[in-house]
Amino acid sequence: MTDHKDVFEPDQSIVDNAWVSDWKALEGKAKADPLAYWEERAQELEWSKPWDKVLDDSNKPFFKWFTGARTNIVTNAVDRHLTTARRNKLALIWVGENTDEVRTFSYFALNREVEQMANVLKAMGVRKGDVVTIYLPRIPEIFFAMLACAKIGAVHSVVFAGYSSEALNARIDGSESKVVITADGSWINGKIFPMKQIIDDAVKFSPTVENVIVVRNTGSEVSMDSTRDHWYHELCKLPIAKGKCETVQVDAEDPLFILYTSGSTGTPKAIVHTHGGYQVGTYTTLKQCFDIKEEDRWWCTADPGWITGHSYLVYGPLLNGATAFMHEGGPTYPYPDGWWQLIEHYGITSFYTAPTAIRTLMRFGDAWVRKHDLSSLRILGSVGEPINPEAWRWFHDVVGGGKCPITDTWWQTETGMFQITTVPSMPLKPGAAGRPVFGQEAAVVDEDGNELPAGKEGFLVLKNPWPAMMRTLYKDPDRYLKTYWEKYPGVYLTGDSARIDEDGYIWIIGRTDDVIKVSGHRIGTAEVESALISHPAVAEAAAIGLPHDVKGNSIHCAVILSQGYKPSKQLTADLRAHVAEVLSPIAKPDIFDFPEKLPKTRSGKIMRRVLKARALGQDEGDLSTLEE
Repeated sequence: MTDHKDVFEPDQSIVDNAWVSDWKALEGKAKADPLAYWEERAQELEWSKPWDKVLDDSNKPFFKWFTGARTNIVTNAVDRHLTTARRNKLALIWVGENTDEVRTFSYFALNREVEQMANVLKAMGVRKGDVVTIYLPRIPEIFFAMLACAKIGAVHSVVFAGYSSEALNARIDGSESKVVITADGSWINGKIFPMKQIIDDAVKFSPTVENVIVVRNTGSEVSMDSTRDHWYHELCKLPIAKGKCETVQVDAEDPLFILYTSGSTGTPKAIVHTHGGYQVGTYTTLKQCFDIKEEDRWWCTADPGWITGHSYLVYGPLLNGATAFMHEGGPTYPYPDGWWQLIEHYGITSFYTAPTAIRTLMRFGDAWVRKHDLSSLRILGSVGEPINPEAWRWFHDVVGGGKCPITDTWWQTETGMFQITTVPSMPLKPGAAGRPVFGQEAAVVDEDGNELPAGKEGFLVLKNPWPAMMRTLYKDPDRYLKTYWEKYPGVYLTGDSARIDEDGYIWIIGRTDDVIKVSGHRIGTAEVESALISHPAVAEAAAIGLPHDVKGNSIHCAVILSQGYKPSKQLTADLRAHVAEVLSPIAKPDIFDFPEKLPKTRSGKIMRRVLKARALGQDEGDLSTLEE
């Protein structure tokens, strides 16, 4: 077990100028009275009617926040900025996969686009509470569509722009969507992904879809059903799209969106989030944990189709009046310095991405990074999975020039906002997620729910309700209870295993079904993978447990080799010895495979259940979220 004892102390100039300069004082204050803390944060936003109660916990675990209040997330994400100097500030900078394509929108211009989209939806009969499915790539219209739905009180269900028609159909019919918003296609590594064709197959027999709005993006030829399909650019020319559109004031507990989990550990679940609490949580955590300043240019590389894109590409930055940056392309197309070039060219100050992307770019070496001036960067962030210490150090030293703090964030689709992380004034530990966000308390417990001492691995639970928490699973409250609250009544079961060190920092090990028990020892797949990745021959790794007659489970690893290395018996022996040395002899893998690529969801999570099924010769199950 390695806790990597090195600690990075924050630069004093960062501490002095951070939103949260005295984190210990604020942590203590929030712990003493979490509800007062959240009420203070909520008062920084606008409400058309104040709340009667901060938290209604009379029907646990169906918590309600800011009950009696009326608001709309668009009031705070767009409308309130129009009466200040931010009116003419850039809200969104968009760069296409072809980086010559650039579109920018001030808050004033963003509002105009959102009103136009909202007017179109209203003309199609979309009303408060109706569900609109959004199937769009990383283009500005996905911002407009999400905000337009929220503005009129409709519920958006964003589906990642890459799902199959079968997966889309299940989500569209499950949410009973009246309208679908899509594009002719999207650009992926120079090729067109046929989104409209997939929508056609998905809604062919839909009992609820009445209209499909199509954004022209790639210019590719698509079929259009004259009774159902409408080009968005043509709709915008009609009188129905013109004029003001008032922001509907809704109850704080009215649903804002439905979002399906990625399915990396089982059947996707439809998570429900609401206007009031969600806006307070995402606004607060982004402001504090990434020290958002008025002059910042914020780039979250996540797709809006996932929760990270919802919370920290679309809503969180706009709630803070920041300038958000969005790029249609990936990290290595056409060359592995594309992201570094964009950071340099657009003066990005805050860069938030996934360990998978960091490790991928790391494989290409330092030269691609060092050819660009990244001095504008002030803070870095990591999201989606535990970041191994080696990738952390490379991100910090090479990308951040050794000066940028790294905010590593642990949270979930279900939590809506960060739950375990750091603020820039905290000491940092490579590989540790950090501490619970202010107002939250976490614990690591054993099978019976008893809290474990420092250093002991167990089940991670959250002890306090929080504003941006999901309210239920869409039309499935029983599954909500059983999945998250039944095992340990009174606390939220995250489904992750972890340990807490002597300083109160939490180290995420992995999903509880990603913990391998070998000869009575609990070994986290993330720990084995981190150990392997610290070997120069390994670019990526995935570990799974397979049944073993003697040890209970054996450790089976799939490894992607770095350039210049080839599989061999000697390399396999070297890797086993390396894991034994870095982690523990009991963690030595028994079997190695060297595939060309790992099965991943489109959000970058390794689908270990697919690896396990392949190794055991079993059915691989639902592959709708697979990358390819």
